[in-house]
Amino acid sequence: MSPVEPLFRPFSGGGLRLRNRLVMAPMTRHFSPGHVPGADVAAYYRRRAEGGAGLIVTEGTGIPHPAALDAADLPQIALPGPEAGWRRVVEGVQAAGARIVPQLWHQGPLRDPGAPGASMRPSGHWGRAGVTSYDAAHLRAVEAPTRPMSESDIADVIEAFGQGAAAARRIGFDGVAIHGAHGYLIDAFLWPGANRRTDRWGATAEGRLRFAVAVVERIRKAVGPGFPVIFRFSQHKQQDYKARLAETPVQLAALLAPLAQAGVDIFDASARRFWEPAFEGSDRTLAGWARHLTGCPVIAVGSFGFAPAGDAGRAAALIASGEIDLVAVGRQFLQHPDLPDRLRRGLRLEAYDPASRARLA
Repeated sequence: MSPVEPLFRPFSGGGLRLRNRLVMAPMTRHFSPGHVPGADVAAYYRRRAEGGAGLIVTEGTGIPHPAALDAADLPQIALPGPEAGWRRVVEGVQAAGARIVPQLWHQGPLRDPGAPGASMRPSGHWGRAGVTSYDAAHLRAVEAPTRPMSESDIADVIEAFGQGAAAARRIGFDGVAIHGAHGYLIDAFLWPGANRRTDRWGATAEGRLRFAVAVVERIRKAVGPGFPVIFRFSQHKQQDYKARLAETPVQLAALLAPLAQAGVDIFDASARRFWEPAFEGSDRTLAGWARHLTGCPVIAVGSFGFAPAGDAGRAAALIASGEIDLVAVGRQFLQHPDLPDRLRRGLRLEAYDPASRARLA
């Protein structure tokens, strides 16, 4: 048996039925002028479906809220033009045998302050002061405090997530993915470094979790039972790669269990390196802990493709052992639209070339 054979086992769980365990991870590309995904975007996703992807999670897609996005070439949902564009994308991907979900996104603290309108931050902060990140120039521009979100701001964003999810079902997507990671708005509520509120939306771990739970509940109400809801979370943030939401498995359980109860079907665990242990004293990965603690299917994501020959084997072994269910791949899907077919046939994978991100399709 091939060492990567587990990657090609069919998957059924969380309301999804997939032909294999390979997920195309969401990757922002700025190719949707006027927030509308055009024919080139439809061709881009269809090529990855034709290349063998089991599930495609779209690039971050702005919910219908004025501060969700900071650029006019990022896609949106729940507006007439974008909905028509996404319908072409969905039809092409599904015709090629893959499944597809949109990643609903609100940039929150990391929205460019030069964009029109006021950005949304839980307590007016972008993160812990004095912490550097990979993109220091951008973070210097966003680190100045703004006003905290008001109760009406919070209610409006929660409602916008619901509207985005309802649109996803109306368009024909196979589920919906929520971006709750990497320092964006939902994660900013979860992380004490960005959420310094003292009211019911902060102050304690339960308070910081309240916004994410409310978003999930509103989305579940919008899409009804049986429609898959995926939630991406992370320990690290773009503002601070060493940040942690949970120091122990007990703390992680306290974070994830209420989200599962609110309506999450599948957890998407984003780690710097998907194969690394999440906590001292155990070899179990972050995705593995999410599965162990909630019983929900999980996607593991993080650095697949930096060592292409070894990463596929690592992921296959974790799937074979039952620790994870699916693995998401980013850069190598840009480099190789036919990545799953290449892995199945044992073909060599080229090192990632950043120029591949600029390809229209």
